[in-house]
Amino acid sequence: MSPDQLITRIASLQTEHHSAFSPGLFPSYRVQPQWLGYRRPDNNVFLTACTVFMLNQICDRVGVDAQAQIDRITSWAAASYPLFRNKDGLQTYNFWPTRPSRHFPNGHLLHRFDHFRIPDDIDDTALVLLTAPPPPETLFWLKNKLAQHANGTRLRIRNTFADYRDLRAYSTWFGKNMPIDFDACALSNMLYLIHQYELPRNEHDSDSLALLADLVRTGQYMREPFRCSPHYARTPLILYHLVRLLARFRPPELMTVEAQLLTDARAQLARATHPMDRLILSTTLLRLGDSPPPVELLGIERTFDTFHFFVAGMLTAFEHPVLNRLAKWPFVQMRWTCEAHCWALVAEYCVYR
Repeated sequence: MSPDQLITRIASLQTEHHSAFSPGLFPSYRVQPQWLGYRRPDNNVFLTACTVFMLNQICDRVGVDAQAQIDRITSWAAASYPLFRNKDGLQTYNFWPTRPSRHFPNGHLLHRFDHFRIPDDIDDTALVLLTAPPPPETLFWLKNKLAQHANGTRLRIRNTFADYRDLRAYSTWFGKNMPIDFDACALSNMLYLIHQYELPRNEHDSDSLALLADLVRTGQYMREPFRCSPHYARTPLILYHLVRLLARFRPPELMTVEAQLLTDARAQLARATHPMDRLILSTTLLRLGDSPPPVELLGIERTFDTFHFFVAGMLTAFEHPVLNRLAKWPFVQMRWTCEAHCWALVAEYCVYR
């Protein structure tokens, strides 16, 4: 299928009337492969905002009718965003609806416990604000809010590599009492927003970019991807996010490791077995100006249910060293699937190809 045909297919998946999903969202499901039969409809903003963001990035490279479809998809999705806005009306966003909290929706157990109610985060906030541009005063407010929750402002990170504990990088969470958390992919998305809206640079931006560059330079993101990005947890996904930021804005810190990113992406593609991993790695290489072999797209939709773009570690938020080590165990992780998001990744690849 052509990118225009793929966008039509994606548009057909956007919900209008569904008991499990808010209007304008793309259906997604949380799964736990180690728990036999665990699959729940999940009413989250993240995978919809991810999908809309990608479609808008390729909008000027598709046909006029497809562009109009993307505009309609974006507008409809944005109408659902207020459901996920901070419970007190602030301009940060949550993975799940907030008023009232609808964490772990359509489940039987976890939604009953406040322990599993998560705070707003930089990832959802960045993707929402990139796809529904706010006024300048909101962006400047957000920049100050990010600094209030950065490492070393109130709390100091404990669950990262020793060399990074003093970096004033942004934390994943806005929650007042949440431990500081560094996630390379979430940082890439927030830095994308900061560059996109040309917000004034500060030490937190510099340290966040320095952290990302050093994860590449030292090879940590290849050896221990979960510690580098606990909410994505795999090297192909980290490469995809870092190179998306690098290719668009050319921040000097990431330019120093561009050659290493190219080498690593080639190596990852050579050993990748999942078709969707091969696809996102190929997109990554195309963004770097490389020419990877074509990805076989015939029947690729049969692999969507086993491709997980995002991970929720049930023990990730704990700072106890034993629990922190156990957090990367698949049995204590939830994963998400989303057909529309996968088709958007395919459309993105086709456009770059």
